[in-house]
Amino acid sequence: MEISSKHFTLEKVSRNAYAAIAKEGSGSVANAGFVDLGGKSIVFDTFNTQQASEDLKTFAESITNHPVTWVINSHWHGDHIRGNQSFKERTIISSGITFSKIKELHPSRINTQKNDLQGLSNYIKSLQSQLTHSEDKRLAYQINFLKELEKSLPTLELILPNQTFTSELSFHGENCNAKLFTLGGGHSVCDSVLYIPEDKVIFMGDLLFVKCHPTFFEESNPSIWVEILRRIEGLEFDIAIPGHGPVGTKEDVTKLITYITDIKEIVIENDRFEEVEIPDTYKDWESPEVYQQSLKMLSQDVNSLAYDDLKRES
Repeated sequence: MEISSKHFTLEKVSRNAYAAIAKEGSGSVANAGFVDLGGKSIVFDTFNTQQASEDLKTFAESITNHPVTWVINSHWHGDHIRGNQSFKERTIISSGITFSKIKELHPSRINTQKNDLQGLSNYIKSLQSQLTHSEDKRLAYQINFLKELEKSLPTLELILPNQTFTSELSFHGENCNAKLFTLGGGHSVCDSVLYIPEDKVIFMGDLLFVKCHPTFFEESNPSIWVEILRRIEGLEFDIAIPGHGPVGTKEDVTKLITYITDIKEIVIENDRFEEVEIPDTYKDWESPEVYQQSLKMLSQDVNSLAYDDLKRES
């Protein structure tokens, strides 16, 4: 079963779980989804704009035939939380660390963007001018994304989570149960996942990228990220819904473990990473431009990467 929004494609991945897979150049940016527990439901992440999250809410409530009960913010990044306002009458849950980061960092970011709407509009016009002389699909996607951002800003409200948890939280319904948990920070300072054991489905947020290059930030910790993925790999599941990319399986978790391990070794062993080409194994993955960005980001802390490996070997 597939239902399409302007912003995402909704896929039924199990008896009770649905993945909302982001469309390029839309107001979603990252993936989201929901679970029908039976009498109660959980939305996992809320996209980058309220336009996209309104569609998600509409689909979730029409399919489950009742209002959304809980909303999860997997981590603090904007493409996973800026649609919260569509659910401001609901219980929005995050880890305590994620709550603190949203509250600390997003008000100023959103205000800066709101105060520069004219600058954004001018930038979009400049890109549109470039597009008249080009057939660059990536440029067209960028323009569409920025237009969605421009549309969202005048009425965008930052809605904070109104419930936090420390390590794990359980949910129960007539159809199935779910467990929300965090094992710490790998991609962000704190990443949460939602596991539905009866359906053998796990929503992983940005701990998982499928068939696309993962993004590393200053806060990312590749060594801990791998450890978290290995622990998740030990759970019983067939379907893994990533933060970016198509719906995956446990095999994709294993592939990302290998990817992060490989890229760490490349950074440690190469002084001139600018000359390093994408390994053949990953050449068909989306967002190839991210690969060089990741090498550059990780190279800033190469001594820490090497030390982490030594600690595990000792």
